[in-house]
Amino acid sequence: MASKVLNFKMDEAEILDLKQVAGVFHLSVTELVREAIRAYLLEMKQDPFYRLTAQVQEASPEESEEILGELDRMTDEDLRIASSKRFTL
Repeated sequence: MASKVLNFKMDEAEILDLKQVAGVFHLSVTELVREAIRAYLLEMKQDPFYRLTAQVQEASPEESEEILGELDRMTDEDLRIASSKRFTL
């Protein structure tokens, strides 16, 4: 896969923290940022909202707002597993 350059701004204190942590672990700042982004993306992709909407390419802003509203109104009880079945092949 081809690499591309991405520029972004950070507070100077955050940059100093990145350099310090990267140095302790003998990583470049680029490697540290790349690994942090990979870990964050893996975590975000497990989010129920992402999993419910990632494949819905043609959702309108109104549909997205409706989905978000429904998810916000759900409680832990709404999301409790009501029953399960085990299948053996």
